[in-house]
This record gives sequence, C-alpha cells and structure tokens, in this order.
Amino acid sequence: MVGWSHPHKTDLTPMRLAILADIHGNIHALQAVAHKLNQLQPDAVIVLGDIINAVPFSSQVVDFLQQTDWIILRGNHEFYYLDFVGGRAPVDWQDPMRWGQLHWLAEHISPTQGAYLAALPDELSLFYPDAEPILLTHGVPGNNRFGFSTDMSAERIALTLKDVSFATFINAHTHQQIDRIVAMSSSKMEESADPTFYLEGGKHQNTKKWHFINPGSVGLPLNGDTRAQFAIIENIAPEAIHGGWRVSHYRVDYDRRPALAGFFESGMLEAGGVISELFYWELVTAHREIPYFFQWRRANLPPNNGLSFDEEFQAYKDATERHEFIRQRDPLQKIYGR
Repeated sequence: MVGWSHPHKTDLTPMRLAILADIHGNIHALQAVAHKLNQLQPDAVIVLGDIINAVPFSSQVVDFLQQTDWIILRGNHEFYYLDFVGGRAPVDWQDPMRWGQLHWLAEHISPTQGAYLAALPDELSLFYPDAEPILLTHGVPGNNRFGFSTDMSAERIALTLKDVSFATFINAHTHQQIDRIVAMSSSKMEESADPTFYLEGGKHQNTKKWHFINPGSVGLPLNGDTRAQFAIIENIAPEAIHGGWRVSHYRVDYDRRPALAGFFESGMLEAGGVISELFYWELVTAHREIPYFFQWRRANLPPNNGLSFDEEFQAYKDATERHEFIRQRDPLQKIYGR
C-alpha cells in the first residue's frame, strides 16, 4: 500500500520540496542557496522562519523573499521584532546595552516589511496527492523557541512530539541538519540512526513513530560548518522510510566576507554591542557562541554582581580568550583587526 490517499496505487508522482530555514538576515548566503535551487528545480520552496535578525541585511532578505512564490513561515526572531515594535515586549527590552541589536533591527525594517512579517503563518501542514502528510514549523507546535539538537535523546524528542499526529515533522531553530526517526511505546523508547530502515526490537502495541527533519541554517549554521545549508525532501513509499519522505541535506559555499563586513559598515556592530558581536562570532565559527557566553556567565558570575552587560562580556573574554579563537578564524581580521 503506497500513499495515504491512494491505497491501491502502485507508483508515485515524484515531488521534491526545498526546505530552508534560519536565514537571519544573511542575503549573501540566501543568494547562494537560491542559485543552487535554480539548478535543482524543486517543485516548491518552504522557509521555516527566522528570516531576519543577526546578520545586517534583514531588509534585503525580506525584499528578496517577497519577490518569490516561496512559502514563508514565522520564527521566534520575527516575534522579537513584532513584539518590540508592537509594544508587547518586556520593559527590560528597552535597555540599549542588552537589546541594542533588536533596536537597530527595528530601525531598519520598514512598516511595509513589518506588515508582511506580521501576517506570516506560524506552521504549515501539507497534504499533496501521492505523498504522506507533513507538518512544518519553526520550533514545535505552540513554542517557536524550542528545537531539537543532534545530541538530544529520543525519549525527550518523542515526549515533545507525542501530540503530533503527522508521521513526518520538519522544524528548524537549532541551526543543525538532522534526519532521525524516533518512536515511543508504552513499554520502551526506540530510535533508528538510519531512517532508511525500520526500528529493530519487534512490534509494540500503541507505538508512535516520527521522522523528524531539520534542514539546517541558510545564514547562520551552528554545526561547525560555515557553508549555507538547506534540504531537499522527496516523496517515497512509506514502506521504505517511515513517513514517506527522504531527505538530502545540502551545503553551499559562499563568500562570507561581504556579510561580515556589513556588521561594521551598517553600524549594527556598534549599535548592537555584545549580542551583535556574538552574532558576528557565530558567522565566523559556525558554533553556538551566544549560548557559550551565557552558560559561562551563569556558571561563573553570581546574579546582581554589579557588572554591566559589557563588563560581563569582557570578563568572559579575559577568562576564556574566546576572542582570540575568533580572531584567528576571522576572514576579515587583517582588514578590521578584530
């Protein structure tokens, strides 16, 4: 039996969908991916949110996307902007030292672009003929700030997905390319490292399985590879892969130097302070520089320590010399001397 809607059909009409996510204002990475998509010619392109913020070309990214027929979802960074300009943000977001990055962003998104972001959907379900249904969102249903990492346990993933009725679930947020199948039953939790094979261990009553996919980040990967990343999914018989979709992950080389230079030339780095510098670091290293800093801060600095946010960041640099690690890998080090 092949396909959810054609139980007697013996062949499938091929369908290939491009899944993008987490562009984060990086127009240069987006252009490189768009060039690759022009070669691949997918049937449709879907973007899973966080199209703005981090790299200083958010306005250009919005303009680019508005000229396409792509399906665009909202992520948590769209909500940072919308809540801030809409007066729904917490009072402490007015602090320019901590939230200067967001203040700069709000000044560089036009009201027309803001209205476009305000109307984007938060999740998408697909019911194509000859294909199994798919649920797509930036985070998880009801929480756009939660995602799955490559080292997260199958048990935690399955418990998060327990109310998701779709066998294939695609999300983003963690900026890591992922292709996993997890299962939950009343008796045990299982996982297959290779989604082309069914889970071992026999049959279980009331077992639920999910094939979950993360396409990675176009503009700000956090898996140690600085290339722009996305995925192509293709419909396939669900007997071959649970959920009926096979994923191919792509990584595209592009010149990061114009994106990095934009931090200086746009004024965002100066206006955004610590957070903007950490975004710059993430673009240099493709590592989780923002969590690294906040984890160190929580472990080493007591609350109400009397230090400003800038001073805390300087203490982090002094203690870890992380800035030297960045400097050695920065393509612009010789130009800007950072």
